[in-house]
Amino acid sequence: MGGSAPRRDHRLPVETTSFVDRRGELAAGRELLARTRLVTLTGPGGVGKTRLAARIAAAVRRTFPDGVRCVHLSGLDDPQLVPLAAADALDLHDHSARPPLQALVERVRDRRLLLLIDNCEHLLPACAELAAALLHGTAGVRILATSRHRLGLTEEHLLDVRPLPVPDPDGDLSAPEGYPALALFADRAAAVVPGFRLTAANRTAVARLCHRLDGLPLAIELAAVRMRVLDVDQLLDRLDDRYRLLTGGSPAALPRHQTLRAAVDWSHELCTGRERLVWARLSVLAGSFDLETAEAVCAGGASRPPAPDALGASEAGLLADRVGRWEGEAGGPGAEPPAGFRGGAPDGVEGAEPLEDGTGRGGGGDELPAATTTRLQPHDVLDAIAGLVDKSVLSRESGPDGTRYRLLDTLRHYGLDRLRRLSGEEPAARRRQRDWMLHRAAACESAWFGPGQRAIVARLRADQDNLRTALDFSLTTPGERLPGLRLAGTLWFYWHACGAPREGRHWLDRALAANPEPAPERARGLWIAGLLAAATHDLTAGLALARDAHALARDLDDEAEAAHAAYAIGVITLFLGDLPTALEHFEASVARGPVPGQHLSLYGLDQVELACALGFLGEADRAVEVCERARRMCEGHGEEWVHSYVLRMLALAHTVQRDWRRAEHHARQALRLKLAVHDVLGIALTLDLLAHVATETRAHERAAVLLGAADRTWSGIDRDRWGSAALNATRHDSETRTREALNGPAFQRAYEHGTRLGLTETVAYAVTDDRRPKATPNVAGAEGTADTADPTGARRTNGRPGSPHLTTGVHLTRREAEVAELVAQGLANQQIADRLVIARRTAEGHVERILGKLGFSNRSQIAAWVAAQR
Repeated sequence: MGGSAPRRDHRLPVETTSFVDRRGELAAGRELLARTRLVTLTGPGGVGKTRLAARIAAAVRRTFPDGVRCVHLSGLDDPQLVPLAAADALDLHDHSARPPLQALVERVRDRRLLLLIDNCEHLLPACAELAAALLHGTAGVRILATSRHRLGLTEEHLLDVRPLPVPDPDGDLSAPEGYPALALFADRAAAVVPGFRLTAANRTAVARLCHRLDGLPLAIELAAVRMRVLDVDQLLDRLDDRYRLLTGGSPAALPRHQTLRAAVDWSHELCTGRERLVWARLSVLAGSFDLETAEAVCAGGASRPPAPDALGASEAGLLADRVGRWEGEAGGPGAEPPAGFRGGAPDGVEGAEPLEDGTGRGGGGDELPAATTTRLQPHDVLDAIAGLVDKSVLSRESGPDGTRYRLLDTLRHYGLDRLRRLSGEEPAARRRQRDWMLHRAAACESAWFGPGQRAIVARLRADQDNLRTALDFSLTTPGERLPGLRLAGTLWFYWHACGAPREGRHWLDRALAANPEPAPERARGLWIAGLLAAATHDLTAGLALARDAHALARDLDDEAEAAHAAYAIGVITLFLGDLPTALEHFEASVARGPVPGQHLSLYGLDQVELACALGFLGEADRAVEVCERARRMCEGHGEEWVHSYVLRMLALAHTVQRDWRRAEHHARQALRLKLAVHDVLGIALTLDLLAHVATETRAHERAAVLLGAADRTWSGIDRDRWGSAALNATRHDSETRTREALNGPAFQRAYEHGTRLGLTETVAYAVTDDRRPKATPNVAGAEGTADTADPTGARRTNGRPGSPHLTTGVHLTRREAEVAELVAQGLANQQIADRLVIARRTAEGHVERILGKLGFSNRSQIAAWVAAQR
């Protein structure tokens, strides 16, 4: 049993600034993609490969019926995770036992789509293997890659992305708009100096400046930010001074490949000492981050805290040797860390020492302050982040829980190089980052059986690259392996409930191999590895791991981990079809009740599996009783994930009783919750169930649509439904009877309609009773389930119908809600802008943010979502 978290934004990157004209490269890229299946954009860092690739992909989007998706690799360092990142981008949820790359190719074999693979240079062999497998194993997949180096495949066509053309500063500058480099500088300068434009008085200086910067877009943007305090001539003079230091003479002698480094060096010099130190420490964060994370990583000094391996349960709070004795425990995803934890700076330390030389520019030297004497407080970090955003070193973006920040990849590697020059700084920063990720994971785990699941999943998805970095640091650094196992184990609910069994197994296999000693962390790691093995249908290995975990937990006298391991043993026994043994096992577990420290999610699943065994054995009445008890427990805690499985089991029990109306009612409730937590596997199972109910109630056209939607959903999981005799027999029976009731063309039309529905549209259709046109579905209300009609005819409210809350628990702003309504009415961006009296670019930005928050890829999905909320 497992779900899938809302995908990170794998659509094309949202443009937050204007795009400088590259008509030639755009046309060349489109032409290459029209005649070849692999195009790689190559060029130096900072030249604009990612931006250009996104523009090319957007221009050809309509050519690909199955869409354009982007695989972001800048925050990934492990080549084994490349196929999983691609599957994630493609919204695939493979639970088969096949190798990840083979499974990926199988899932997209019949699709026509464009995959943009961004930042391949540090993972070239893995990216080449991925591209080759897709090219040879599919006919309709095309690939657009960006890399500083070619992938090296014979099928590859290269598009060299060059710096922007720059005019001769001493030539004719009467038509500056014809030179993109000048236009870029003017646009970015106008953002910091309102009213700035190119004039006869400044064209020559701007042209000379862009010429000095070799037309590199990132270098030009960094320089333009300095217009806040310098005019163009001053900017040019200071840049020339900087270049002379590097060349020992004429700035013209600087090699082109060093131009960007020189520009970044100069930006670095103009930062204050605190800003430079924060820049360096933030470079250990591979992905975007929030302010809390920045403070945890950057505050404090470089001195090492006590080794996490040595922390006892009484000393480590949420970082104890067994994280989260959850039942009745306070805390949540936003809970504060233990006293003295923040950023490695213990309570009562002195404030940050002054780092500036009195000029406000950090002394102007190349070196950062000595790490061992520098301590920053959280308020210092906040001030530094504000300064780095102001200087365009950090970019600011929207996240699931507020504002997040990101270092461009070029600037992150620059900061990392600076950090490594300081003795002890890099391991100290990475340790603080890992400890913060462990704290956050523990807080999320503690709050998992509660009302905040959607927010928890969204936050962990946003932190995914940083979690990977923390795990890799722990498992590759001497003395840090046990915290790595602890972190991998703490994230059990993420791996299992949120559709990441393959990646979870990857990290747990590594962590268990690095930690062979008996310990509570190992007991936990073993049963989670067993559960994840079962989720990918490696049942024999899964059962062995779970039994090893149970034996170790008993040896350690650890009741909670023994109970967790017992759940894994029981559910795998159920999967293996040994119903009497599974029934006996879960009857004993449920009768015993939760043991101290047992996670309530797993006790709730004990009840779900008991009901499942009872249903399969024909004891539907007992199954309903068990489900009703579990349902009350879930509702009492505001929990949704386990609750959705309880509702599905209730629906199954009612099908055994042939009470189709109640079965349909509970299945629809389950679908609403499953969409809310993006449990794609659960949605697929429930669609099969609803298709069966529609067949039994002779709603044959509806059954055909649901069969098509179910098959489309299963295509991203396992087309064969794991080879399950029960699942495939039910589906075959529904199709056979529906085909007999409808004529061939009518069945095919309805079935194909279902296959064209996206996930949100599918659920919106499935929860709507088209036999009662006045029913108004709420696919995912703000809390719990939506207003629904009870089978008895009574109304029951568990949420707020029409609430502008998202399926992921993220709010639309008032303006975004207005824009969403207008999109649903079919208005184009210019029409929306006219209606709301805003700029077209502003309207486009609102639409992009709505798509990002909802995890959608097109406007029709917004329209379907809006309709479902009414």
